[in-house]
Amino acid sequence: MPSGTVRAGRAGRRRRAEAVVGRWWGRVGGVVEPGGATAWRGLSGRLPALLRLEVLLVALPVALVGAAGAGLTGRSAAAVAVRAAAAVLLAAAAAGLALGVRLRRARAWSYAERADDLLVRRGILVRRLSIVPYGRMQFVDVESGVLSRRFGLAEVRLHTAAAASDARIPGLDAAEADRLRDRLTALGEARAAGL
Repeated sequence: MPSGTVRAGRAGRRRRAEAVVGRWWGRVGGVVEPGGATAWRGLSGRLPALLRLEVLLVALPVALVGAAGAGLTGRSAAAVAVRAAAAVLLAAAAAGLALGVRLRRARAWSYAERADDLLVRRGILVRRLSIVPYGRMQFVDVESGVLSRRFGLAEVRLHTAAAASDARIPGLDAAEADRLRDRLTALGEARAAGL
């Protein structure tokens, strides 16, 4: 059997599995509107590059310290080289695992704007769906750290009257974050005025 057929078969099975999961999530999460499916939006395409840089900025010093620590053992040059290589490989494996988890977690985030509320879903093993009514929003923050600004990304934080509210949307394009903040603020004021 040609390899293209195998790939097409796997892709087809994956699409069918995603459709089943999507239908299941729609029933359980209650996110399907009567007129059709809710339009979910994911995070920015620039977020994976930022995540890679963050993992590299942590893994590189760890690998260097591990390699330098191997040199302090005072053994033969061959033993030092083996230990240094092992430290670097261990740091690289840990960085690869951390990056894989962070990228998967980023792909799990999405949000949808509906007529009366904002839906935020996230999570890999434990899926969470936060529904934030516009009328309950007190204020909306847009935050952006040093690296996030360099990549043109921001995080939108929603604050409600509930103390345990943790609704946030990380990794948005800065322009999209500003648009979302302005829209949510306007809708929140309009809904609060109607209470």
